[in-house]
Amino acid sequence: MSVFEYDPPERFIAGTVGQPGDRTFFLQATGGGRVTSAVVEKAQVSALAERIEELLEEVRRRFGEPPEEGPGEADDGPLEQPIEADFRVGTLALAWDAESSRVIIEAQQIQEVEEPEDAEEVEVFAQDAPADRDVLRVHLTASAARAFAGRAMRVVAAGRPNCPLCGQPLDPTGHICPRQNGYKPGGL
Repeated sequence: MSVFEYDPPERFIAGTVGQPGDRTFFLQATGGGRVTSAVVEKAQVSALAERIEELLEEVRRRFGEPPEEGPGEADDGPLEQPIEADFRVGTLALAWDAESSRVIIEAQQIQEVEEPEDAEEVEVFAQDAPADRDVLRVHLTASAARAFAGRAMRVVAAGRPNCPLCGQPLDPTGHICPRQNGYKPGGL
């Protein structure tokens, strides 16, 4: 298990590689000559950005004054090259460290588990399984967290536009809208 810790990072961003409809999303942290890139899902990036805003609002509500007000510097630069995924993210965690007034973001590697043959094996596997997942842990100021969340939302929104009728993504090659003609392909 590797723990990639950045306290604080020189740069922490969400970015993509590829064309809308076929993009791969990344969380990327840089600092001290190191670059860590983790593959994430679009929904994870969106949820993380939303939760950061909610967390900072909760901190403001509980402690009276907002932590380190200010939008932070907008970073719209590309991902650092070469982009080599260190791992694929399965679990994201978000916390507020009141002592250091920092947002802590933790991205844990997805854990791939083989299907056991019976329930008894599940108990043995769960007890004996070593913690062998990679973790990316980033400590951000409130303004840096806001800047990250803003960029993340812009990256998510830069994809394919949604159909105004059904909300599904519009493809350049066409779109079968269930609200337009009542047809929705099986399995969707």
